Amino acid sequence: MTSERRTAAAADRARSQLKRGSERVERVGARISHSLGEPALFAILLSSVVSGLFMVLGLVADDALGLTPIAFLASGIFFVLTIATYVEGSSLHPERGGASTFARYAFDELWSFIAGWAILLDYLIVMAISAIAISDYLSVFWGRLDEGVVEVVFAALVLGCVAGANVRGLGADRLGMVLRLSLIGIVLLAAVAVVGLIQNWDPGAITDSVDLGTTPGWDQLLFATVVAGVALVGVEAASGLAGEVRVGRRGLKRVVMVTAVAALVLFVGVSTAALMTVPVVGGQTALGNEYAGAPILGVVSQFDPGWLKDAARFTVGVLAAATLIVAMNGQMLGISRLTYSLATNRQVPSLAGRLHERRGTPYVAIVSAAVIAFALSVPHDLEFLAGIFAFGAMVTFSIAHVSVIVLRYRESGRPSAFRVPVSMKAGSGTLPLPAVLGAVFSILAWVSVVVLHLRARIVGGAWMAVGIAMYSIYRRAQGKPLTKRFTIPPEALQEGAPLEYGSILVPVFGEDLDDDIIGTAGRLAGETSDETEGGAVVEALYVFEIPMSLPIDARVPDERVKKAKQVLARAKEVGEEYEGVEVATAMVRGRTIGQAIVAEARRRGVEAIVLAAEEPTRVRGGAILGGRGRSRERFVGQTTRYVVEKAPCKVILTAPPAGEEGTREGVLP
Repeated sequence: MTSERRTAAAADRARSQLKRGSERVERVGARISHSLGEPALFAILLSSVVSGLFMVLGLVADDALGLTPIAFLASGIFFVLTIATYVEGSSLHPERGGASTFARYAFDELWSFIAGWAILLDYLIVMAISAIAISDYLSVFWGRLDEGVVEVVFAALVLGCVAGANVRGLGADRLGMVLRLSLIGIVLLAAVAVVGLIQNWDPGAITDSVDLGTTPGWDQLLFATVVAGVALVGVEAASGLAGEVRVGRRGLKRVVMVTAVAALVLFVGVSTAALMTVPVVGGQTALGNEYAGAPILGVVSQFDPGWLKDAARFTVGVLAAATLIVAMNGQMLGISRLTYSLATNRQVPSLAGRLHERRGTPYVAIVSAAVIAFALSVPHDLEFLAGIFAFGAMVTFSIAHVSVIVLRYRESGRPSAFRVPVSMKAGSGTLPLPAVLGAVFSILAWVSVVVLHLRARIVGGAWMAVGIAMYSIYRRAQGKPLTKRFTIPPEALQEGAPLEYGSILVPVFGEDLDDDIIGTAGRLAGETSDETEGGAVVEALYVFEIPMSLPIDARVPDERVKKAKQVLARAKEVGEEYEGVEVATAMVRGRTIGQAIVAEARRRGVEAIVLAAEEPTRVRGGAILGGRGRSRERFVGQTTRYVVEKAPCKVILTAPPAGEEGTREGVLP
C-alpha cells in the first residue's frame, strides 16, 4: 500500500471515528434538547405570566397599594418590550443562554458571564418564592402546611421532586402538559377577575386610597413595578430553547402578540379586581400582609355566597400549586440550559455543567440549584427575596436590551427571523426604539434598587462580586483571557466519558523531542483504541515552511524532502509500537508552521494536537533583535502560542521548560 493510500485509509477511519463520536454527542443532546416548536415557547411564557400573579400580587400590592394596577400595567409593557428584544436576539444567534448569548456577540465573554450569573440568581429566587407560595396555597387543605417545620419540609420535598424531574429530562410531551395547565390557569385567573369585579365594583376603593408620591411613595411604586416583572424570568427561560425550537417568522410574531395581550389583560384585570376585593385600608392591604404568600387565595376568600367561596378556594389552591410547580420546572429548565452554555464556553468549571451519563442532563447544576433555592426559602422572607430578584433581573435585562441595540450595528447585515418593530435610522444602522425604552427603564430600576434597598444591594452586590471573582480565577487558572471565547465539545461534559482521541495530529521536526511527542500521542491513542474498529490514528505531519519570497508551490530541495521522509519514517516506527495504533504520515507546505498545523487540524477534523513546544526566548523582544527586559520563562514560543490560540481542538504540549531537563505535559482544551 502506498503512503497516499495509507493516509487516505487512515483519514477515512478517523472520519468514521469522529462520526461515531458525533453520534454519541447527538444522543446526549437528544435527551437535553428536542425540536419543540412554537407550543414550547407559549408554554414557558404563559406559565410565567400565570405563576407570576400567583406569586407576587401580594408583594406588589404591599408596596404599590392603590397603584397596584398601574405597577402591573407598567410591568406588562416592560414585559412586552423585553419579549421583543429576546426574540430578536435569539433569532440572530439561536444558541442556549439568552442574555448571556446576546452579550457574547455584542460585547465579550466577561459581559456574557455577568448577564448569565445575574439571571442565575433570579432563577433561584423565583424557585424559592414558588416553594414558599405552594405551601401557602395548599394550606387551604391543611392549615399547618404553611407553619414552621412542616412548611420547611414541604418546600424541601417540592424542590427535590422538581430537581428529580429535571434530571430525568423535560420532553415535548411534558411541555405540552405545561401549555395546557397554563391555559387553564389563564381561564381561572380571568374568572377570578370577572367575579371579583362583578361583586366588588368600586373604582373609588382604589382611587381614594392614593396620595400620589406619598401613599405610595415613588420609590415604592418603582420597586413594585420591578417585582411585578417576575414573569420576565420566563422570557429568559424560553430563550434558553433557542436552537432547539423551530419557529418561523409568523410563529414568532404570534408568540409575541399572544403573550403580550395575555400578560397585559391578566396583569391589569386581576390586580384591579384584587384591589377592589381586598382594598387598601389605613395605608395597607391584607394582600400584602395576611395573604402575601397566597394573594389569589385572599381574593377568592372574599367571594359570596359561601359555596362559591369554598369552591374557589379549593380550586385556586390546587391549580396555583400545580402552576407554581410548573413555573419551578421552567426556572430549572432555564438553569440547566444556561449552566450548560456557560460550561461549554469555559465560563464556569466543567463540573457545573456535567451531564448525566444516561439522561444527558446537567444534574450537578440542577441539584445545586435545588439546594440553594431551599436555603433561600427557609427564612420565609418574601420582601427580602423580592429585593434580590429586582437586583439580578435589572442587571440581566439591561444587558439584554443594550446587547440587541449594539447588534443592530455590529451585525446589521445578519439575517433574522424577527426584528423589534418601530425602529429609526441612526448613523450606520437602525435603532430599535422599544429596546431603547427597555434599556432605559431597566437601568433606572436597577439604580433605584441599589440606592433604596440596603439588603438587596448587599446580597446582590456580593453575589455578583463573588461570581466575577470566581470567573476571573477560573479563567486565569485555565490560562485564558477574560474576554475571549473558548468552547469545549459537549461530550466533554458527559459523566464518566473518557477522553477519547481517535485521531491525533502530531507535527514532527526532526528533533530530539519527536520521539516524546509521538510516544505521548501513541499512549493516548492506544488507551482508547478499539481493535474491532481498526484502531486509533496518529497523523504525523512534517511542514515545509515556504518563505513569502517564493511561490507556495516552489520546489523543495531534495535534501529537505529526504530529511522529512526520514523523520516521518521514525515517527511511524515509534508510534506503531503501541497496540492498536496506526501512524499515517504526510508532508505539507505553509507560510508559517503554526498556520499550517492549524489548517491541517481543521481540514482533517482531528480530536487533538500533540505538539513539541519550542523553547521560548528568555528576553523580551527576542535575543537576536537585542530585546531588553526581564526574562519571559513562562511563555511559549510563537508557533506554540499560535496553535494554542487558533486550534479547533485540544492541544497537548510536550516540551522541556527553558533551562530544565526532562519532559512536561499539559492539556490545553
